[in-house]
Amino acid sequence: MYNRAYGSNFSGGIWNGIKNSFKQGTALTRLIYINIGVFLIIKILEVFFVLAGQRGFEQLLLPYVGVPALPERLLYTPWTIITNMFTQFGFLHLLFNMLWLYWFGSIFQNTFSSQKLTGVYLLGGITGAIIYMAAYALFPAFEFERYQSWAIGASASVMAIVFAVCTYHPNYKIYVFLIGPVKLIHLAIFTAVIDLLSIPNGNAGGHIAHLGGALFGYLFTLSFRRNLDLTKGLSSFFTKLGNSRPFRKKTMRVKYKKKVSDMNDMEYNEYKKRKDDRINSILDKISKHGYESLTKEEKEILFKSKSN
Repeated sequence: MYNRAYGSNFSGGIWNGIKNSFKQGTALTRLIYINIGVFLIIKILEVFFVLAGQRGFEQLLLPYVGVPALPERLLYTPWTIITNMFTQFGFLHLLFNMLWLYWFGSIFQNTFSSQKLTGVYLLGGITGAIIYMAAYALFPAFEFERYQSWAIGASASVMAIVFAVCTYHPNYKIYVFLIGPVKLIHLAIFTAVIDLLSIPNGNAGGHIAHLGGALFGYLFTLSFRRNLDLTKGLSSFFTKLGNSRPFRKKTMRVKYKKKVSDMNDMEYNEYKKRKDDRINSILDKISKHGYESLTKEEKEILFKSKSN
């Protein structure tokens, strides 16, 4: 699905390709594009700021895009509870966040759904921001620092997705360079421990926010296994938004309206693989948690596959 979307979208040029892939792509594609787009806008504005003979652009911008450590400041910049999770000032900060988002976001979408990915990203980032503000308000170590601290970055949101995946597939193995196969649960624990131990060494607020995002991802999967979706409200909102008239012709479902009999070999193989992967995922869920753990949608998919 990923290769198909990009393979055809860029035939009309880079800019048209970007617009088409954003409109027709998955939630993962859009989240990555938004993060990269915000980063580029900030860097372009910084260029003009420097050319005008000014310095300190990032420090000037930070209070308007970053979530403040002082909760009362949030009353004056409420939008920062969202903008902070799409803002990175450093290229390496952006790069590593987007790599983790791509790797684990791909697994997340195959396990859950595109709408839930967006919900976990947003709610994980919000949870990270709340825990960040709470920690700076409660702990004496931040008594003076809280007056001049703001948090930015997608890390808390990404950590929510990472921990949601690692909690759902704890024994799934990935190959780490120079180490070999590592279970996702071990990777999650290692990442959380590193963040916890790094709090005294600088960027304490960032590490605390990461742990907040990780906590939400963990709770999301635990709740999902009990048929409770913590992102249900947001998922419904995005579904209604996608079905609304201005967006109806732009949703991903448009490209699946082609009949199976009209598909070429490549399209049919892709369609078949997507369908088989979905069925295997449902069967795997049944073997681990029983038939009752399935959602209504998953039961319908399984029923239709048996009747075909």
